[in-house]
Formats: sequence, C-alpha cells, structure tokens
Amino acid sequence: FQRDAKGQYLFDLLCHHLNLLEKDYFGIRFVDPDKQRHWLEFTKSVVKQMRAQPPFTMCFRVKFYPTDPAALKEEITRYLVFLQIKRDLYHGRLLCKTSDAALLAAYILQAEIGDYDPGKHPEGYSSKFQFFPKHSEKLERKIAEIHKSELSGQTPATSELNFLRKAQTLETYGVDPHPCKDVSGNAAFLAFTPFGFVVLQGNKRVHFIKWNEVTKMKFEGKTFYLYVSQKEEKKIVLTYFAPTPEACKHLWKCGIENQAFYKLEKSSQVRTVSSSNLFFKGSRFRYSGRVAKEVMESSAKIKREPPEIHRAGLVPSRSCPSITHGPRLSSVPRTRRRAVHISIMEGLESLRDSAHSTPVRSASHGDAFVAPGRSGRVESSERVAVIADENYSPADSVLPTPVAEHSLELMLLSRQANGAPCSIEEEKESEAGTPAAAEAEEAGGELRALCPGAGGLGAAQAEQVNKFVLSVLRLLLVTVGLLFVLLLLLIVLTESDLDTAFFRDIRQTPEFEQFHYQYFCPLRRWFACKVRAVVSLLIDT
Repeated sequence: FQRDAKGQYLFDLLCHHLNLLEKDYFGIRFVDPDKQRHWLEFTKSVVKQMRAQPPFTMCFRVKFYPTDPAALKEEITRYLVFLQIKRDLYHGRLLCKTSDAALLAAYILQAEIGDYDPGKHPEGYSSKFQFFPKHSEKLERKIAEIHKSELSGQTPATSELNFLRKAQTLETYGVDPHPCKDVSGNAAFLAFTPFGFVVLQGNKRVHFIKWNEVTKMKFEGKTFYLYVSQKEEKKIVLTYFAPTPEACKHLWKCGIENQAFYKLEKSSQVRTVSSSNLFFKGSRFRYSGRVAKEVMESSAKIKREPPEIHRAGLVPSRSCPSITHGPRLSSVPRTRRRAVHISIMEGLESLRDSAHSTPVRSASHGDAFVAPGRSGRVESSERVAVIADENYSPADSVLPTPVAEHSLELMLLSRQANGAPCSIEEEKESEAGTPAAAEAEEAGGELRALCPGAGGLGAAQAEQVNKFVLSVLRLLLVTVGLLFVLLLLLIVLTESDLDTAFFRDIRQTPEFEQFHYQYFCPLRRWFACKVRAVVSLLIDT
C-alpha cells in the first residue's frame, strides 16, 4: 500500500476482507523494535508508526470488549469476539472457578467439533485439546461429561453465544493487563474493562474504579497516576510504576481511549488530553473513534443478509492451535508451530497472531478456578475480591510476540536463560518440585502487601521528594523567564522608535505615561548613575 496510507485505510481494508461492519470494537496491534506493544493509530501514517522495515507484522484484536457481547447484532462479530475470549481463556487472562471453566471449554468443543459421537470421539478425547494454560484430568473428564450430556444439538452459533454470555459474568472479562508495581514495589496488573479500571495483585482484585469515578489520568516517565473522585467527595490518587516510559505512555493512552469509549455519550464530547504539567508541554492524545453508545445505535440499523462464516480457518491462534485440527499443545514442539497467515492485499504479507499483551509468566490453574460473580462489580469498589486461588499471571512468553518463525529458537534460548521451562511438561515438573516455595512466596506477598518494606517505601518517598524539587525548580525557571520577557517588552515600549499601532496605543494611555515619567525615568537615571560610578571606579583602579 502507499507509504503515506493512514491506519484507517488498512483497518477498513481488513474489515472489508472479513466482511465486518461492527468494527469499532476491534483494532490492530503491533510490536515496535524495542518490544513494546502499540495499537495502530488510524489518523497517522502506518509506515511512520511502525519504526521497522517491511514487511510489517500486525495482529487483529478486540480492542474494546463489548459490555454485553451477546447483544451484538451480527453473528460474524460475535464469532470474532468469541475467538478473542477463547484466546484469553487459553492464555490465563480470563480466570474462573472449576465449574465455569468446564462449561466454557465444553461450549468451545460443541462449537468446533459438534455433538458427541462415540465413533469419532473415543474415551479421553477432551484431553487432546488445550483450553487453559494447564488443567487436570479431573477437569478434562468434567468437560467431556458436559459436552456429552448437556450440549447436544447446539449449533456452533448457539454454543458461541452461550460461551459469550457465561464469559461476560466473570470478574476478569475484558481484562487486557499491563504489568506494573505499586509504591511499595509489589507487582500488580492494571487493566481497563468495559466497567472501569481494575488493579489485580496476587490472587485478588484490590481496586475496581467505575468509569464515572475516574476524573483524570496522567503519566510522568515510568509513573502512572489515576485520579479518583468517589462518594462524599472522597478523592484518591493511585500511583503505579511501569517497566519503561514507553510502557507507561502506552498504558496512559489505553486508559484515555477506554474511558472515552465507555463513558462518553457521543464522540463530539471527546477532547484532546495532555499529560503535561501546568507550564510544560507533555504528550497529547485524542481518541479518534466512535463511543460505545454510538456503535450500538449504528449496529441496530444494520440490515443485510448475514455473511457466511468460515469457522475452520479464520484466525486460529499460533500458540492455541485450532481445536478441530490441532493436537494438544504439550505434544507439539515449539519449533514446529507455525503462524497462520491471512492474505488481505498484495504487498501486505500477513497478519500474524501474537501471544499476550505483556511478556509475563503463566499461571497454573489446576483444579481450582475461583471468581466471584458479576454482583461484585456493583458493590463497593474498596472491597478486595478474590479472583483465583493462585496469583493472576497471564501469558507464558518471555519474549513479546508476534515473532517470526526463524526467531522461535531465539525465544527458546531466552526462556532457558531466564530459567523458564520450554514446555508445559517442564513447567509442571519445575513447579511440582517446589510446593513449599510457592506457598512461602504467596505468604510473603501477602505480608509485603500488609507491611511494605522500609527500603521500597524509602525509595518511593525519595522519588516523591525529587519530583517536588524538580517541580519547584521548573516553577522558578518559568517565573524568571516571564520576568525577562516582560523586561524586554518594557524596554521596547520605552526606548525603541517603533511606531506601530499596537505600541502607539499603549504609549498614549494615561497609565503608561504616569508609569514612564514617575517610575521608569527616575529608575533609568539611577541605574545610569550607578553604571557611570562603577565605570569610573574601574578606570581609576
């Protein structure tokens, strides 16, 4: 495509290829050479955003999760959202209790392989498929039992719809986590959901802030600030530290876009947001799309024949193989996994699938999946909600993805160098040998949360002091600069011969004449006298 083509052109081309009209929920994600993820901005040139050499690798993703995915107008939209949530489930981003996990996996089986057939599905057939980062034989038996007895006769569309309805009730629905640390140095995941801002630490949701309570978001370097105004004029500022300034800016931009999409009534209310202080220009960003209410109103007006859906080969995940054709992940060497290419135009080679939005380690789900129901969202946002028995730790790659096939060997070497096992079996062996260490780590995490370490707290206080000193110095510098500009303007008014209309009008005012003769002229004579005295003193010496 043309070098100056905007992101909107590429996105529209892709949506046309997919025959997708309800496209505002989706976006295109890419990774820059510094391994930082970004959402493609539709108002800017694609080439200028990529900072890499073509061919470019991009990923088609759900950017804004529908508040009620079952209410989407078209089946093709629901199917694409189903693929995204299925992928979230596989990568550990969507946590749930055991019964819900089994039901969701059974819906996936029914949607992709149809009704249970003893001739085609032998004993243990559900174990050949990978629905979660890890699961046990007990959970596999439960999945097969539900698939055999409860879902017979459901069409793929019905199974996908039921899957969406169930997934929407979970606490971590729509979570796209960003790894950060709090002021005490404890690891946390920040996320923006259709319902508000969420902070996950360990196995708990420590904060849930509704969108109408978020008043401001800004960042400075690696530091992200969230300003909250709750009932009874209670104001809170949440502070978190991202791994890099680029990651913090990405977090800030995601927050601005999500708040605009879910909170505003219409796109004309969108305003340009700045991360700057009072006197200094910072990053400026403006959400350029439609808001959720406008998207729903537009979807209600769609009147066309439902497009044909090719479920067998549409955007299967490289790291989560197609259930209808792919064997269980643990039996496939990572070096043999291939990315699935979707050709959308001549000159654009492919859109490759990626793993998670943050390069962090995976969680072992085992038998226990715990998450409170939707009712937790409408209760007090100060309540700490347990989202799982184990720590929330999505994804399993050390290197961010997407990666080219020739880079898989490098990924394996990197994982080994970081002490990470290269397969699910190796992770099971490494984790099975250290249960006490895991319990100690969990207990230590809870203790750190209750009693922050003196070192981490001291560092945070020192950083706050440094920021205050820098702010004071900036204020002094701005003040001196303003005084200098005013002095130059005063000299031009009183001493120059410029006779423009602007200067003439000012000089003719009574206030200026009084200032000139009563204050400025005596001050000028005094200053000239002092200068002559200093010059004569220097000559004498």
